Amino acid sequence: MEFIMELGQYMIANYQELLNLAWEHILMVAYGIGLALLIGVPLGVIAAKVNWLAPIILSLVNILQLIPSLAMLALLMLYFGFGFKTVVIGLLFYSLLPIVRNTYVGIKEVDESIIEAGVGNGMTPLQLLYKIQFPLSIPFLMAGIRLAAVIAISVATIGPYIGAGGLGKEIISGISLQSDVKIYAGAIPATIIAILADFILGKVEQKSKKRMAA
Repeated sequence: MEFIMELGQYMIANYQELLNLAWEHILMVAYGIGLALLIGVPLGVIAAKVNWLAPIILSLVNILQLIPSLAMLALLMLYFGFGFKTVVIGLLFYSLLPIVRNTYVGIKEVDESIIEAGVGNGMTPLQLLYKIQFPLSIPFLMAGIRLAAVIAISVATIGPYIGAGGLGKEIISGISLQSDVKIYAGAIPATIIAILADFILGKVEQKSKKRMAA
């Protein structure tokens, strides 16, 4: 009970700094996932439409996901230096797998009879893609974004090791000072952000499924 009171007092006393760190954390994640969408969705579409490229693209994004996060950021630091930009690029790489794979699976899962009906109506392959296949794959894509967001929020906490900010700054400071209070003051907001992101994106995913079923 005493620890909870101490933690509460610390967070109240430092709420402005914690809010700034939380906002920076959210920005890093948002930029990383935004870039991953710009790159990952076209890669997923290409993988789905060009069969011989699918194993190459999926293998490459799988490899990126397997690299330990701290090692990934350390390697990126050698090329891009310290700071916010390097963490965003790292989050981009870590967000690619769920976005590419789910875009690919979503397009592949479209019922063949629907595609045949589109072809029967005179649709070109491009029209089939943007009028039928991609819209029907959106629930799969949303599931991928949801997973990518949770992963990115977690990975972003080690950003301060390469000079970035975010809530990891408070956690790493707490580890250095052996302060449980500072560790929890950074970890609790990061966990709340992850839960909220998962909840909100889950609702969007459910709505997209209902819209497709209607």
